[in-house]
Amino acid sequence: MESRLSRLEAVQTVLLEIGQRSSTCSDISEFLQAVHAALGRIMYAANFYVALSDHDDGLVRFPYFVDEFDAAPDPDEGVRLASAAQSPTAWVIVNRKQLVMTADDDAMRAIGGGAWGGGTAAEHWIGCPLLDQQHQVLGAIVIQSYDAQHHFSLEDQALFALIATHVSSALQGMQSMDRLEKAVQERTALLAHEVAERRRAENLQHALYEIANLSAQAADATTLYARLHAIISELVTAKNFLIALYHPDNKDITIPYFVDEKDAQAPVKRFHYGIGMSSYVLARRQACLLDASSYAALVASGEMDEPLGNVGIASWMGAPMLLGQRKYGVIIVQSYDESVVYGQAELDVLAFMASHVAVAMARIQADSAMRQAKETLEEQNAALNSALSALQEAQSELVRQEKLASLGRLVAGVAHEINTPLGICVTATSHLVQELKLTREDLDGGQLDEDGLRQFLDIIDQTLRIMTTNTQRAAALVRSFKQVAVDQSSDELRSFNLRKYLDEILLSLQPKLKGKPIKVEIDCAPEVQLRSYPGAVSQIVTNMVVNSLVHGFVEGEPGKIRISARAAGEMLELDYSDDGMGMDSATLGQLFDPFFTTKRGSGGSGLGAHILYNLVTGPLGGTVKVVSAPGMGLHYKIRFPLEPKSA
Repeated sequence: MESRLSRLEAVQTVLLEIGQRSSTCSDISEFLQAVHAALGRIMYAANFYVALSDHDDGLVRFPYFVDEFDAAPDPDEGVRLASAAQSPTAWVIVNRKQLVMTADDDAMRAIGGGAWGGGTAAEHWIGCPLLDQQHQVLGAIVIQSYDAQHHFSLEDQALFALIATHVSSALQGMQSMDRLEKAVQERTALLAHEVAERRRAENLQHALYEIANLSAQAADATTLYARLHAIISELVTAKNFLIALYHPDNKDITIPYFVDEKDAQAPVKRFHYGIGMSSYVLARRQACLLDASSYAALVASGEMDEPLGNVGIASWMGAPMLLGQRKYGVIIVQSYDESVVYGQAELDVLAFMASHVAVAMARIQADSAMRQAKETLEEQNAALNSALSALQEAQSELVRQEKLASLGRLVAGVAHEINTPLGICVTATSHLVQELKLTREDLDGGQLDEDGLRQFLDIIDQTLRIMTTNTQRAAALVRSFKQVAVDQSSDELRSFNLRKYLDEILLSLQPKLKGKPIKVEIDCAPEVQLRSYPGAVSQIVTNMVVNSLVHGFVEGEPGKIRISARAAGEMLELDYSDDGMGMDSATLGQLFDPFFTTKRGSGGSGLGAHILYNLVTGPLGGTVKVVSAPGMGLHYKIRFPLEPKSA
């Protein structure tokens, strides 16, 4: 009785120890070792192992295995067990029941053709399933004896099943904690990886931003390349750094930037495309990664012609700067330190940066070309503006000369027209002087009678009427010419009656109209009053009439010119038309162009219509439209304010 009580106390102690060990041990193998030691204090336990099944891959692992004959499997390597009919461990796991087996049972099973496979046959074997709270199998716990003197009693079997239950509970908690710790470790590793990737992405983004800013900087090339070196150095170790630029015009490569631990200067500053690693990378059009042996093999193979610079490298990588089919150059980074070896990740970063550097270089070159084009364009614009100013001055001078010439022709016509009445007056005066002389002789000779005196008085009366008529005619011509001439030679703003002014203009144009079968009609109300530039109005009407006489009518054929004017609100509508030859659309399209004329060499200057257009749209602030067709004459429609707004 005392022996049984002692064993129960020992069992209770073992169970308490298993519970304590499960809360203090973090390693399952260490916990199972403690279970094995405690189990050995209450029963024979020379051979003991635990098999845990993995539901993820269907394999079984043996975290603890102690056996007198069989070697322990790798605790970290999974084993795929045979079927439940071939393996007692598999039978316990599949059936989730305790299995007790003796050597006789094993022999009888072998006779029946169902021998257990694998492992040394035991004299007595006990296996209990390890089940979680949901009765899902965790694995199996096994104790066995190869000694016929050591068999397990029913009490031992019951105790082992009880211990299996406590081990199950402990393993479930430890596995849950282990899975939690593993999940935490995995999540921590994942988060660390995400943080690293995010930091890497942020660094890349910052580097791209810095590279994009390079194209907007006005610094010299050396400063830009040094800044580019600093940007890339933030992403990869780049103590030895080189930028090579390709020049497609002469197929040369230059080295504008070179930093090296062993060489103070680049071995060459310019070389022909096809030499060195820069040419090799450009020809392949893809990034290249080499270590010391592969670099030496590449040089030995002759694939790379004439290596330049120090060949004693530990690691080397180069990336082409490409944009479409355009080659801009190569970025090369190398290491002489065996502890600094580049991998695919560094090569990808360099290639990525090189492609964006190519974009930045394209933008820099485009901006430079644009600035140069802008400077050239500004120079051309300045030259054109200077030429335009000279042309405008020349045109203004020509227009002024044309106005003076027009005024001169008007003077000649008026002078010729005045000659007639003045000649008549001179003739009448001479005749009167002669008659006065004869009458006085008759008077002195006493031969003057009443009839002779009356006849003399009639001659005086007739002569004076002739002289009065012709002097008035000459005075009217002079007055009209004076007003029109003064107006055309000045830009004075004044008020005037349009109808009276049109009459004066036509009177001054009588020398042009004299002898021509051209009839001029004026349709203008006598009350139309303007406050405008009469000189501009006179020049416009004069040019329209003269152009019609020169270009619109065939010499000797009759025609009609009609001038109509009326006030419409604050605007004056002036319509001018002739029934002459008219003009085609091509000629009409060039009507207002300066120096365009269809009578070159026949009295046409090509400035009449041009001056007309400039006067209407300039000083008068109006618009002019013209309609014409062959055989339909010419029709001007002019609109301008009755009083300029600036007045």
